[in-house]
Amino acid sequence: SPVAGVARFLRGQGASEATLASLRAVARHQAPLTGVTHVRVEQEVAGLRVAGAYAKAAFDPQGQLARVVENLAPVGDRVVPARVAEGDALRAALAALHPGLRDLPAVAGRRGNVTTFAQGDFFHRAPTVERVVILMASGALKEGFLVETWTRQGNLLHHSTVSGEGAVVGTELRTANDSYRVFPRDPATTPQVVVAGPGAGNAESPSGWLSGAAQRSIDIAGNNVHAYLDAIPGGGPDPGGTAVGDGNFLAVADLTVSPTEPANRDVAIQNLFYLNNLVHDTLYRHGFTETAGNFQEDNFGRDPHQGDSVRAEGQDGGGIDNANFATPPDGLPPRMQMYLWTGKGDHQVVVDAPAAIAGIYRAQGAAFGPPLDPTGVSGDIALVIDGTAPTSDGCQAIANDVSGKIALVDRGTCTFVTKVKNAQAAGAVAVVVANNRGDSIFTMGGTDATVAIPSVFIGRSDGNTIKSGLASGAHGTVRRTDPPPLMRDGDLDSDIVWHEYGHGLTWRMIGSMQGPLSGAVGEGMSDILSILVNEDDVVGEYSFDDPLGIRRFRYTNYPLTYRSVQGTEVHNDGEVYAAIGWRLFQIYQRDGISKDVLLDELIDGMNYTPSSPRFEDMRDGILASVAAAGSGHECLVWEAFARYGVGVGAHAKTANGVGLSGPAFPPVPKVQVTESFAVPAQCQPAP
Repeated sequence: SPVAGVARFLRGQGASEATLASLRAVARHQAPLTGVTHVRVEQEVAGLRVAGAYAKAAFDPQGQLARVVENLAPVGDRVVPARVAEGDALRAALAALHPGLRDLPAVAGRRGNVTTFAQGDFFHRAPTVERVVILMASGALKEGFLVETWTRQGNLLHHSTVSGEGAVVGTELRTANDSYRVFPRDPATTPQVVVAGPGAGNAESPSGWLSGAAQRSIDIAGNNVHAYLDAIPGGGPDPGGTAVGDGNFLAVADLTVSPTEPANRDVAIQNLFYLNNLVHDTLYRHGFTETAGNFQEDNFGRDPHQGDSVRAEGQDGGGIDNANFATPPDGLPPRMQMYLWTGKGDHQVVVDAPAAIAGIYRAQGAAFGPPLDPTGVSGDIALVIDGTAPTSDGCQAIANDVSGKIALVDRGTCTFVTKVKNAQAAGAVAVVVANNRGDSIFTMGGTDATVAIPSVFIGRSDGNTIKSGLASGAHGTVRRTDPPPLMRDGDLDSDIVWHEYGHGLTWRMIGSMQGPLSGAVGEGMSDILSILVNEDDVVGEYSFDDPLGIRRFRYTNYPLTYRSVQGTEVHNDGEVYAAIGWRLFQIYQRDGISKDVLLDELIDGMNYTPSSPRFEDMRDGILASVAAAGSGHECLVWEAFARYGVGVGAHAKTANGVGLSGPAFPPVPKVQVTESFAVPAQCQPAP
């Protein structure tokens, strides 16, 4: 029998015959996915259950004992009898939990070792007192009581252990009473709602989300994550906040004021704590468990590499417009840094003539050059004309007269610094760069200490409008917006949190993700988690304050393929891998296969993927997982990868040799890609 198998194992571990004789099987089930039979065993001594004692055993499909987890009491010669009765035990428990309750319920009945008391109006269910055996700290077994009380108001379900002398020796709250007011996705998509923690006893977070330590509104700790405000750079929790003793983190966001206001900082940390736990539990269900290298303080005996919950730093003062995740080896805690994001429209282009185009156009300042103030720089506006080509991108010496004027140039071909330097050389007093890909605006990157004029970036539609009035003579001002637009908080954006946590997933399950190809895979896989979970083909639209998000293109009908991967920028190259993941999601949806199945296969595929993977290595890992599961999804995987050039025979390698690079030259490819759009013969349609 299962109990005999467990007893044989425990005997080999040195358990006494009296202990083995106390075992009783209380539950048994077979997992349909694996065929493994799971058995739960409790102890019974002198006709009484031993409180909290158990063993869980797993038997493989051949009936062999595969795993035992146990917390059993060593049984000696005698059990010390109780000196008080059930009514005394209930009175002690109620005095500790509900001291305002004055009337002790009357006995309503007895059955075996369980006494039931009258329910009344105070209780959701009638209180019960079970006579049990308690393993004391001294190692002695004593008769005592397990008291269950469940209130109508507040839904508080307590199990209290009371000694035979009438003292409460342990209390367990079995209600998931921790709650969080959060933005499930982001403030632009979902309202702030109250969600409850999972409570204890589940597989993903057996002890729940919160630890037993004292919590603060800006410093919340649990088994999976320690989230805290780190606005004062230093890598540790900032002082301040308010004490939270009841597990309810319910600060209300006010998005009309700065995210650095105290209440909004409380919101940031409770949101960050919630999202990290949500990611942990979701990935756990799909295979990122203790033995796979996940992030937990206590691994509950499942793996020795613990003490590595995520350190999530909200509103980190070390930067803006970004986020990061550092992943040390298993057993050491990773660090997630979440930043504030610059509000869009921190600058303006104010056109006062001609009347047809007069107005205020939203702009974003550059990361280089002198800053503008609210007064700004004024002058006539002139579209540049390049000297050797009829273009207006400012990448060559400027042929027309822009001296003393605000130069209007188009995005494209060369760096932003090059455009501004050419306009500066031609005598311009400021530069307005118009997007040529859409209406998104962002901070133009670059560094050059010799840039002496300010520059801003505007959307394509605004640029076209201004161009339409230049023939009539345009005049305007480039200035800083006053007051500046509010910053946005990445802690409230689930896309950003999922993406960053995804780096921890790939580094732990696959291995090194360093290098141009592996780095692109890591960025793409992190985007895949965001777009699959939220079922949205755009990433980071809230933080970036742009409906098209932070990437160059939407992932639906993404225009680039494997050949576009050059190894010069991992985020751009990673878009191609993310597009494969989005296409795979679409294919699975088309064929009626759930997102959960896809996540199972994507994450399990990492178990078959070598360290420092290329795109084709990730594909082969997923195929291996599909084959092991026997799902028959191989051709669906090939269809998605081949769509973007990672079909049969596709191959990438790091390029050799060094070419010219710099502002006047295009980026030098660091990888060489042979792409293929072919699928295996068995996946081709019948002729």
